[in-house]
Order: sequence, then C-alpha cells, then structure tokens
Amino acid sequence: MEKNTNQRKLRVCVATCNRADYSKLAPIMFGIKTEPDYFELSVVVIGSHLIDDYGNTYRMIEQDDFDIQARLHTIVRGEDEAAMVESVGLALVKLPDVLNRLKPDIIIVHGDRFDALALATSAALMNIRILHIEGGEVSGTIDDSIRHAITKLSHYHVCCTRSAEQHLIAMCEDHDRILLAGCPSYDKLLNLKNKDYMGVMKSWLGDNVKPGEYIVALQHPVTTDIKHSVKMFEFTLNALISFNKKTLVLFPNIDAGSKEMVRVMRKKGVEHHPNFRAVKHVPFEQFIQLVAHAGCMIGNSSCGVREAGAFGTPVINLGTRQTGRETGENVLHVRDADTENKIIHALQLQFGKRYPCSKIYGDGNSVPRIVKFLKSISLSEPLQKKFCFPPVKESISQDIDHILETLSALAVDLGGTNLRIAIVSMKGEIIKKYVQPNPKTYEDRIELILRMCIEAASEAVTLNCRILGVGISTGGRVNPHEGVVLHSTKLIQEWSSVDLRTPLSDTLHLPVWVDNDGNCATLAERKFGQGRGVEDFVTVITGTGIGGGVVHHNELAHGSSFCAGELGHIMVSFDGPECMCGSNGCIEAYASGIALQREAKKLHDEDQLLVEDMSLKNDECVTAVHLIQAAKLGNSKASNILKTAGTALGIGIVNILHTINPSMVILSGVLANQYASAVKEVIRQRGLSSVQKVNVVVSDLSDPALLGAASMVLDYTTRRTY
Repeated sequence: MEKNTNQRKLRVCVATCNRADYSKLAPIMFGIKTEPDYFELSVVVIGSHLIDDYGNTYRMIEQDDFDIQARLHTIVRGEDEAAMVESVGLALVKLPDVLNRLKPDIIIVHGDRFDALALATSAALMNIRILHIEGGEVSGTIDDSIRHAITKLSHYHVCCTRSAEQHLIAMCEDHDRILLAGCPSYDKLLNLKNKDYMGVMKSWLGDNVKPGEYIVALQHPVTTDIKHSVKMFEFTLNALISFNKKTLVLFPNIDAGSKEMVRVMRKKGVEHHPNFRAVKHVPFEQFIQLVAHAGCMIGNSSCGVREAGAFGTPVINLGTRQTGRETGENVLHVRDADTENKIIHALQLQFGKRYPCSKIYGDGNSVPRIVKFLKSISLSEPLQKKFCFPPVKESISQDIDHILETLSALAVDLGGTNLRIAIVSMKGEIIKKYVQPNPKTYEDRIELILRMCIEAASEAVTLNCRILGVGISTGGRVNPHEGVVLHSTKLIQEWSSVDLRTPLSDTLHLPVWVDNDGNCATLAERKFGQGRGVEDFVTVITGTGIGGGVVHHNELAHGSSFCAGELGHIMVSFDGPECMCGSNGCIEAYASGIALQREAKKLHDEDQLLVEDMSLKNDECVTAVHLIQAAKLGNSKASNILKTAGTALGIGIVNILHTINPSMVILSGVLANQYASAVKEVIRQRGLSSVQKVNVVVSDLSDPALLGAASMVLDYTTRRTY
C-alpha cells in the first residue's frame, strides 16, 4: 500500500455508539491522531454513550483527550424491538446535518449494532466512503444480519481473522479493499495484563478478593428471542448465587429486552447481595484487567469469545448470541442454557482453570496496519462501489417456448402391484403417466425407479415441462424429513430402512420428497381436492388397505414416530377378525379391500356368493368387486358383510371426530362411494351432538397418490410450509 496521494489531509470521521465499540475504535483514533500531517480527525458520539443509565460513557472519550464534534441523542427508550427501530429512525433524521457540517472523506464504523447501521446508511446515501471494522464475522441473532448489511454498504473493510476475510470475499467484496489487520483492541489489551491489577480488583470487588477467585458476568438480551434470553439470564443469576463466588455483574446493553433483564437483577437482589457487585460501566483498561485475572467469565458478550482468549481466561458462553464466532479452547459453550443445574455444572468445570493464550483475533499490531491502509485510500478513485461477483454462465435469451414452459413435478407412486410415475403440472394436470409392474427385490425396484424417472425427466423437456423436484408416495411408515422408508407394508417386500432420497437426488440432481401414501392422498386433497381452504380435516383412504392423513391448522400431522394417520388400525372390536398388522378388530380387518375379498371367498367356498346373473370363469379370482356386485343383486349375506364393514368404518371415524374434531372427513379410494352413506348414518347414531354435523364428502380426485406426491414438490416451490 502506497502513501496517500491526496492533495490535502484525509478528513476521517470516527463514529462511536457505545462502550464496547469505543474499545475497538479508540486505538485507531490514537493512531490517526499521531499522524496530523495526513489526517484530520472528527469524532461523532451517538447511542448509549449519552445515557446516564449506561454510565455516560462519552466522558471516557473526553478523558482520552479527543474533541467530540457532535453528540447526538439517538436512543428512544423502551428497550424493546420498536424502540430499536425508532432509534435507528431518529439517528437517520439527525445524522445528515452533522455529516453535512463535518464533510468527512471517510467515516469509520464498527461492528453490528443497530446504531452503526444508521451511521452506515446515512453515509452511503450521502456519498461518503465507509470503512467497516470487524466485518465478515459470524455470531448469531439479528447482529449477523446488521453486520452483513453494513458490509454491503461499506467501501473498505478491516477484518480480524482469516475466516472473516474469506467470508467477505465470498460476499463479493473487492479483495483489494479488504485489510486483514486483527482486532484493534488487542493492541492495547496485550500490554495491560501485568499493570496494577490488584488495585483494579480491589476498587471493583473489595479488599479481600484474590486473582482467579472471582467471576465476571456480562449477559445481553438476544433480540430474536427476548423471552428465552430473559429466562436464561434468570437461570444464570440463580446459578451464580448458588455457586457462591465473588462476582462482578455488568448491566446488559440497551438492546430490546434489557429492561426485562434489569428487572430480573433487581428481583434477585443482585445489587445488594454480599457476593455481587453490579455496575453499569467499567473503563476498558480496567475491565480487561478484571477479565484477565478472573477465575471465570460467564455470559454471552463478544468479549468472552474474543478478548478473554488472549489471557487464557476460562469462559462460559451461554445461548446463541455468539454462535459461529471463532473461539479458543478456553470457551465452553452452553448452547441450551435451559436449566440452572446445567450452568452450575459448567461453572464447576471452568472455574479456576487456565488455558493457553489465544491470538485468533490479533497480534497487537492492528493499528499500524489500519493507519497504513487509510493512507493508501485515494479520493480520486471512483466512489461507486464495485462487487466482485463470481463468473456465471451467460443467460439464454428467452423465446416463446421458455416463457410458456410448464412448471411441473415428477410424481412416483410405489404400489404393491405397479410402479407408477407421472409428470404433474402446477394445476394438478397429469401430463403423462408411466406404469410398470413393481419388481419384487430391492435392487430391481431401485433400478426401475431410477430408469423410469430418468426417462420421464428426459421426456419432460420435449413436453416443455420444467421439473421442479420429485415426490414419492409409498406404503408403510416413512421419515419424510430424511426421505427414508422405515417399515413398509407386507405388499411391498424388502423395503425397510430404505433411503429413497439420496439415489434419486444424486441421479436426477433434483430435490426429492418422500411420504406415506395416506399422507400423500391427504396432501392432494389439501392442494387440489375437497380440502382446499379447509383448516382441519381428515382423509380416510379405502382401498386394498385402510389409510389416511390428518391436517390440523393447515399442517399435515406426522407424529413423533411418523405414524400419525394410521387410521386403518383404529380398533373397533376386541374380538374382531385378525388384521395384517397382527392385531384383531381393526377397521382395516373389516372394511379394506383385502377384508372384503376374504369374506367373498368364504361365501364362494360355501356356494353362497353367486346369485342370478352372476358367474365366475374357472381361472377368475374372487374379489371385493364380486361381493359388492352380489349385494346389489340382492344377496343378503353379501349385504350384511358390507353393512358390517361400513359400520366398523363409521365407528372408527366417530372415534376420530371425538379425538381431533375436524370440520370435514374426506372419503377417498375405490370403496369410498360404497361406504359414504353408512359412515354418515353411524355418525348420526353414535357421534356426540357436537360432531354430528361434520361434513362427510367423497373425494373427486382421480389419482390422489400421484397428485399428493406431486403436491409435496409444488407446495415447496410456492413456499408452502411442509
């Protein structure tokens, strides 16, 4: 970096918001002040610096012999989310006058505070160059979003770690405008440890305190989950009281939720407890001495994961506020600090230990690098910021076929007999269907699924369909989060603990969803059928087996072990026929296609099935269809079997109505029309008066399994939650 080629001094404005960012900016300010031939320094103070409750920390800037050119009261009190927004707005109103008066060439902004966002926004809109300190880091909560937003507004970047530098490059920032300098506060703190620390300890914690025998606690609210962070702070104070060590507690910062945390401190009597000293502010040099010689530091301050590592001080980092920060081995993370005992255990593990000193965030030579970097800035360079985007392929010019391309899903229905695959449009139209017999072995079945999907995806191009993903409907119990069939039905052999998502996704390079066939039929009703716009409904599928799905508050229920919606196995009799699940008296044992086929065969073996106008060929198998046909032609035994089946199904549905109280029951499958009137009659006779008026309807979808498989894909593309 070369010497500044500007014809005049570079007007540098340093803007500071609070005690924490001043500790990082002060060393830079001193460095700039030592170069009066190159720089003209102005200082702007906003935020909590000017609030009495937070120690009026602007005074330490004056004590450091810096002239403050502007003091702006920008904090709207309230310590909630709305107050933070209003504070940003107030700063945006006040800053233009100050910036117009000072006319800086460059403004230096630190970190990830909402106040800093107001500074960067004002400067960017007023065509003032911005130098951002500590960009590219990853922590947690809303701070990450604010920090990265400031990065995008800034023209120059000073980062502390190699990882942060790589993050900035990944965010398309110009590498030539990024300086890996280390943390400015390290320039001071690495020279402070051996100063008069005993005097500092006694002034803040009393005469009897010794090095390594006290705790420093500093915990701030997490603005994205205020209620939990306040509760976590209460656990922290309870744990510290129980741990019974001398403790210096600093008040939280001014973020939303701090007012509630202060109430917790006062409720616990921290300010009057003999073991505690509660303070609003400690000067940085003294605070670092206290951290360096503490037996432990606890809380969620960035100081714990950054500066404390330089001294090997043991740290307990609570919660998610610093998630993602680079840390030394001195930090013990308690991500879910949801009990007092967990925090006490962490204190027992950490208190009194010493760790190797870490210099992840700096080597003590940051400021000379930053001053040299500032000297290299030329005002003749274009102000317009450039982004270094990675190369991308040239876009294909649009033609009419591209504009009219149909957004579609590839739907797979894995049945006991056939494997069916279809291209399904966003409107639920089956554009093309492919059917093959389902192989009996696992290897052959996977091979056929992949081959048919590749064929369908390839043909989709010629049909002008864009495939957005693959949805798979299969029998049995499915973990939809991982795309794994856990246990299948007896109709699909060798199909347990099978990962369907990975091979399909790897082969087709498309996202893949998998779910149980009953759930898929329910999803189809929600998107395309009778369940559209219905908040709570149940689908009961009557086919070879009995299945279904439950939609509650617009969401499909899967259950804790993914077996919600197994409606066919609701028991309606203690001594009923045996079910395929091994139990007795299930709905499926009475009303499924297999159950009706079983009863039809019994009648046929007893020569009581066929009536006039009915006949069977020699090689023809008896099915449920023959039982229904016989009943229609007046066979009283066949009619009684169907009546019993309908009653069993109706009783099961009454149990569902009394359990989850849906507003609609949708009967789906080949037997739905057969059972509709019987189910309604049973509900009328046996249901409580509050459920008797439930709407029982028959599905009008022709292929619910395929449509449901497709809906998993299509709902995702339209940002529906699934």
